[in-house]
Amino acid sequence: MDKGEIVKEVMVKKEHVKEEKDKYINITDAINSPIQLIDQLKGYYYINPIIILSLGITLFSFAGIPPLIGFFGKQMILSAAVDSGYIFMALVAILTSVISAVYYLAIIKQIFFDKPDYSLNKELKDFNADGLITEKNTAVEKVSIQMSNIVISSSLSLSISVITLVVTLFIFIPQELLSFANKLCLILFNL
Repeated sequence: MDKGEIVKEVMVKKEHVKEEKDKYINITDAINSPIQLIDQLKGYYYINPIIILSLGITLFSFAGIPPLIGFFGKQMILSAAVDSGYIFMALVAILTSVISAVYYLAIIKQIFFDKPDYSLNKELKDFNADGLITEKNTAVEKVSIQMSNIVISSSLSLSISVITLVVTLFIFIPQELLSFANKLCLILFNL
C-alpha cells in the first residue's frame, strides 16, 4: 500500500466513525428529550401550570416585554450602541428582536391557548408499581411509583424558581439588582 491508499483508507474510516457518532447522538437526543417539536407543547399549561408559568415569564423576558429584565437589557445595549454611533447595528438588533418576539409569542400562544392533542391515559391515574432500590445486589429501600409522586428533581425546580424570581423581582427592585450586577462585573473582571 502506498501513502495515498493509506490516507484514503484513514479518511473513509474517519468518515464512517463520524456518521456512526452522529447517529448515536441523534438517537440519544430522541430518547432523552420528551419534547422534540414545538407542536408537542400545545396545551402544556393544562398539564403542568407552574412550570409553564415560569417558562412564560422567561419567554416574555426574552421577547423584551417592558416590565421584565429582558426589556431593560435590550434597552441598555441599544442605547449604548446608539450613543457610540452604531445606528445600523442598533436597527439590526431591533429587527432581530422583533422577529424573535414573534417567535416567542407564537410559542406562548400554543402553550397557553391551544388545546392539547393528547390527554392523560385514565388507566395511568390509578397506576401503582412497587420496586426496590438496590445497592450491590442488596435491597436498600422499597419505593412505590404512582402518578402523584412523579415530580421534577429539586435541583431543576430550584434553578427554575430562582431564574423566574430574578426575572420577576426586577420589576420591583431594578436599581438594587443593577448595582449588584455592576459590582459583580467589577469584581469578576478586576476593573
